[in-house]
Amino acid sequence: MAGQRVGYIRVSTLDQSPARQLDGVMVDKMFADSASGRDIHRPQLDALLGFVSDGDTVIVHSMDRLARNLDDLRGLVRTLTGHGVRVEFVTEQLTFTGEDSPMAQLLLSVMGAVAEFERALIGERQREGIALARRRGAYKGRKRSLTSTQSEELGRRAAAGESKAGLAREFGVSRQTVYQYLRSSR
Repeated sequence: MAGQRVGYIRVSTLDQSPARQLDGVMVDKMFADSASGRDIHRPQLDALLGFVSDGDTVIVHSMDRLARNLDDLRGLVRTLTGHGVRVEFVTEQLTFTGEDSPMAQLLLSVMGAVAEFERALIGERQREGIALARRRGAYKGRKRSLTSTQSEELGRRAAAGESKAGLAREFGVSRQTVYQYLRSSR
């Protein structure tokens, strides 16, 4: 009996569209994460790993959409193929079955290393661009989450003993942001 065709999509940010990934590829079930490639917590990938079984095929747009780095890529492919699941990468036109030749393993490693290198170059160019913009005075950084009035109120209420989690919910920020504001107001 032929297994299911299961798609996996990952976009890095909420404003990116997953529509281009696996567009026109027929799948029985789709799993989609909105998370950075560096993010370890990808709930839909975890759900996919728990869902697929022997005979299924996992279809991914490209290697960099599945894994954070080369080690992660090889580990995920090894885990999936070890359970009898085929892994297909559409962009690279590569399929892995677990009975792969040494050449297939080499291609996986080389293509994964190229994808990891590209991500590193993008990060480096981004940092260089930000540094140049800062020198020109064009880069001001991210807009502050709270106004100075809100920040002062947050500090007073936290000093009065109110729960940091409650303050975070009320001000619409994370607890980490609350702690950052409290540290900067000292």
